Amino acid sequence: MGITYIDGKVVGPTGKQEEIRFLVDSGATYSLIPQVIWQTIELVPKKKMVFTFADGSSVERDISECYIILPQGEAHTPVILGEADDEALLGIVTLEILGLILNPFKRILQPMKMMLA
Repeated sequence: MGITYIDGKVVGPTGKQEEIRFLVDSGATYSLIPQVIWQTIELVPKKKMVFTFADGSSVERDISECYIILPQGEAHTPVILGEADDEALLGIVTLEILGLILNPFKRILQPMKMMLA
């Protein structure tokens, strides 16, 4: 499996923003913002959810929403409020909101083929 990173910005509800380097993880449902960044941009928890890892173990984390800016577009998206040692992840929900897919062969984000059926 290849590893793909993308640089972007995250913006909180008060307009504070931070640069961020996301690991693109098409296996993750939600994007994750590390603790130092979500606290800096003043995100607040809105609800809790339980997430299951590939090994079957689970963890409960707070969820919020922020504005994400990438070279390919920008949008509001739900995010997991990570802990201090968590890495920033760009998950499939954010990719779909932005109309993007991960091309695993070229390791790039590209526009999704949109259908109206």
